[in-house]
Amino acid sequence: MPELVVRPDRPANGGEAVGRVDGQVVFVRGAVPGELVRARVVDDRRASFRRAEVVEILEPSAHRVMSPCDAARHGAGCCDLGYIDVSHARTLKAQILSDALGRIGGFDDADLAAAGVDDEVVRSLGDDGTGWRVRTRLGVDDDGRAGMHAFRGSRIVTGHRCAAPSPGLLDGLDDMTLTPGAELAVVADMHGRRHVTELGPVTPPARRGRGRRGDRTATQSARRRRESVRAQRVVDGDVTAAHRVGDRVWQIPVPAFWQAHRAAPGVYADTVVDMVAAAGVHPRSDAAVAWDLYGGAGIFAAALLDRAIEGNAVGAVHVVESDPVALTSAEQTFAGDERVALHRGEVAATSAALPSPDVVVLDPPRTGAGAAVIGAVTDADPDVIVHVGCDVGRFARDLALFAEQGYRPRDIRAFDAFPLTHHVEAIACLVPAHRRM
Repeated sequence: MPELVVRPDRPANGGEAVGRVDGQVVFVRGAVPGELVRARVVDDRRASFRRAEVVEILEPSAHRVMSPCDAARHGAGCCDLGYIDVSHARTLKAQILSDALGRIGGFDDADLAAAGVDDEVVRSLGDDGTGWRVRTRLGVDDDGRAGMHAFRGSRIVTGHRCAAPSPGLLDGLDDMTLTPGAELAVVADMHGRRHVTELGPVTPPARRGRGRRGDRTATQSARRRRESVRAQRVVDGDVTAAHRVGDRVWQIPVPAFWQAHRAAPGVYADTVVDMVAAAGVHPRSDAAVAWDLYGGAGIFAAALLDRAIEGNAVGAVHVVESDPVALTSAEQTFAGDERVALHRGEVAATSAALPSPDVVVLDPPRTGAGAAVIGAVTDADPDVIVHVGCDVGRFARDLALFAEQGYRPRDIRAFDAFPLTHHVEAIACLVPAHRRM
């Protein structure tokens, strides 16, 4: 592939930097916007743009640093922005969020300013970029050694530690007898105790010819296989890990979902309740009714129940979740609390049978909520909607769909919940347009 010299001038969602060469857009991996680099083209299949990777820094940015992540420096896909100063990386993430909300969401500068979106909108969760992760997945290579997955590849990078896991989380794994081709779910619980569960190797796919979308199809197929039912073996600790948020404790199976950053569950829960309180709720009855959609184990449900909102107690929360493992954890935590109703099913269909809400909180997967769910939420006519997004593009698209239904953002906050990576977590509070302020 050819090489080119380019000075990218802005960040792109996904961790690349964007520049132009001879009028053509180039997405450059490994560059800091503003610096001059020599890059090797790695994908030129499309006429509208090319993708390239840095091979030489000709004029380095003042914000370039040595990545603290040894694994990423040796090809792992973990800390993909580790070469950018953490503070400046947050500024770049704020710019990406603003761009997505404008370009995809259709919000103008006045809308964004009113919602609090500026170059400092992405907030730290109290770390310096390292040692924040309390939950991670590792691969096991053919020799039974655990390590990080390579960037966009199946290779396992062993012998080089990632900078994100909390101190001690990965200690001693080299001394364990592990199954080649397996994965490890590694979690630190509320007491700092480490738990490790091995997930058996996935079934290899049948070999087929590859077309233009072969890489994408293979990636999606591999993800589905990893998420399928697999043999599990406890390697260290227990089957479940205890996590505390506020005054409640959840017992979560080690391979199941929990926020990776130690501070994220509490900060997100506090943010949701603070947003709802600031927006103001006028319950239809004596106590407010809330929906917690894609509710998982019920972190937001608990926060809404445990904190009065401007003197208005939340009398009932309906949690909708399709994952039976998450609902089992919720059942244990909320046992005996008649204010919580758990519903297993897809959100759009299940919510249609729920009582009218005063507050709706939704935390969809990376693919976003989409038109059907957003239509069901807005048809219910809540006073306040709080939308949580882990992909800024889908987050912006969902907010645009809400705007089409008459709900506008009054407050948007974002968090650097995955330091040293390009990921951003964003939370928006939406109210009917006529009472946005």
